[in-house]
This record gives sequence, structure tokens and C-alpha cells, in this order.
Amino acid sequence: MHIHAAHAIIENVLATDICIEIQHGLIKAINRDCTASAEYSTDKTLIPGFVDIHCHGGGGYYFSDPDIENVKKAREVHRAHGTTTLIASLVTEPIGILEEQTRRLAPLVDAGIFGGIHLEGPYLSEARCGAHQPSLLRDPDLEEIGALLDGAGDTIAMVTVAPERDGAIEAIQYLASRGVKVALGHSQADSATTLRAIGAGASVITHFSNGMPKSGEGTIASAALSKEGFPLELILDGIHVSPEIIATVKSAGAGRTILVTDAMSAAATVDGKFTIGALDVTVKDGVARLDSNGSLAGSTLTMDSAFRNYFNSGATLAECVHAASTLPAQTLGLRDVGSITVGKRADLIEVTSNLQFKVIEVSSQPHL
Repeated sequence: MHIHAAHAIIENVLATDICIEIQHGLIKAINRDCTASAEYSTDKTLIPGFVDIHCHGGGGYYFSDPDIENVKKAREVHRAHGTTTLIASLVTEPIGILEEQTRRLAPLVDAGIFGGIHLEGPYLSEARCGAHQPSLLRDPDLEEIGALLDGAGDTIAMVTVAPERDGAIEAIQYLASRGVKVALGHSQADSATTLRAIGAGASVITHFSNGMPKSGEGTIASAALSKEGFPLELILDGIHVSPEIIATVKSAGAGRTILVTDAMSAAATVDGKFTIGALDVTVKDGVARLDSNGSLAGSTLTMDSAFRNYFNSGATLAECVHAASTLPAQTLGLRDVGSITVGKRADLIEVTSNLQFKVIEVSSQPHL
């Protein structure tokens, strides 16, 4: 298959008159010699598909749903909004239930429908639990973690940990040794503990400025900002993160932002009553909050909206691509996605000048 495009983001630069040759779903060649006839041609710009490393569901369903068909429906909602690679996030549950959920999702990871599984808990801080059931939070145990990883067939790609919990540093070292990325979040940790956790192998901050102190010296937020090049997830739905926080992250160093949705089941649906785990949630005007205390309970965001919001905050198109595709893929070690590069998957999005997105279908994409 040959695709011709007026523009494309290649190696973080907007290139013109691009020809992409695709074989078996992979990019075989990129050049400007468009002598070959094109099966697909566009006068718009091509960018790599979005890589969302923190998403819980959408379309009315969670990825924890016992009905796999509902899980696939939730996955398809985000693909329709440009997310060609998605990590299935799970909220805190009893360990036995998490084992069941990960075993159920593992075949979908193996089939390429998901890029991996993310456990957002249970090793989180009660003081910063957000929409996680406080009574289920616990200190990490290496034997328990090993059993979770083994039971899921090593499809768990990331685990969020509050580094101040007893045994957390050892758990971070163990997870890193197993090839699992550790995100720091839902935490009240001080700066020293945070830097120890990063030194032990932590790779990213879970939804920066949410589930942690937003500012102040000696906090997890200040430590993360001080660590040059350390990636920070941002939920850019206009609710979770203020313009001041976006500016602070930008001033802390270029190219550190990872756009995530942290979407709950109401993403791409309508307002109403929902749940997160056992907790009741009301979505009003697209904002999800716990009924119990009004805390934010994930988002109803999709990645195309996050991309637009980042662009409207002053980021360039190339910076948006880096945040929505390239850096999340690099952070999780997903080597076959995240950029328009020879040898990588032909996950391509056509984007218009007013930031409308369309996934270009290639025959070898995973079918739901």
C-alpha cells in the first residue's frame, strides 16, 4: 500500500510531499519520490496514532467488565477518537479480583487490541486516594506482585505506586527488574522519597498535579519537576489541570508532557450516574465526580480532545504529537509505535487544519 500526503510529522518536524510505503501493516519506506501510484492520497497532514497509557474505559463500559464484548466496545470508542495504542487501566480492587481482571484482559493484549495493562493501585496513599476505595489500599508485597505478573502472563505494562508506602522502594526495584514500568502517583511523598523512587527505577508520574500536592517545596510534585527530562502525565480536559500547571510543566523542560485521558466509562457518552469500582459517580457537564465527597473521578476525555486542548494552550503540532504519541510510547518501551518511522506499525491519523482527526485503516490492524 502506498500513501501520499501533503504533510506529515516525521522525526518531530513537519515535512512536505511525503510518500509512505506499507507492507503487512508496517512502514517499509518514507520518501518524497511519489512516482508510485497511491492507494490513499490526502492534502492534509499525517501524524502517528495516539498512544494512551492511562485509560479505564469509555462508551459506558470499563475494561474491567466481565463481558469481553463490552471491553471491546469501550476500546473501539477510543480508537474512533484516534487512539491506536491503548493501555487498559484498572482501578484498585481486592487482589483476587485484580487477578481475575488481568487474566481476562491478557488475551486481548496478546491479540494486539491493547498494548498492555496498567494497575492504578492498590499500592496508593489513603491521603491521596482520589476515586480509589481507601479500605482496599495496601503496602506492596513482592510475592503478591510476582503472582499478579505471572497470572497475567507478563501483560502488565505499568503499575502506579505511592513511594512512601512501606516496601514501595523494593517493589519499584522488583517491578523494574521484571520489565514493568512504575508510575508514581496518588501520593503524599516528600521530595527525598520521590527521588529515591526515581532512582530505584520509576519511569513517569501518574496524572501530575492530581492525586498529589499541586505545588510546594519538598513535595512529590516539586521533586518530579526538578528531575530533568522525567515524564509527567497530564489530563488536559480543562478541569484537572490549570493553565498555570501547564505553564509550570513547560518551564521545567521541553518535551516532558504525556497526554492521557484517565477516562472512566462515561467517556464519549452522556451525563448520568456511573460507578468506579464500588464508588458511585455522577457525571454532569462532562465532569465525573464522586457522590461521596465531590472529588474528581477520572475524566470523560478522549485523546483527540486532549491533543486539541494542548495545541490551544500554545503547543506546536509537533509538540502535541510528541506528547500524544511519541513520548508515551518511549516511556513504556513500546518500540513499534509512537512515530512515523520505517519499521514501525503504520498507525496513521489524518489531521485537518482545524484539528479534526481520522484514523487511516490499514488491513493488518487488530480487529475487535
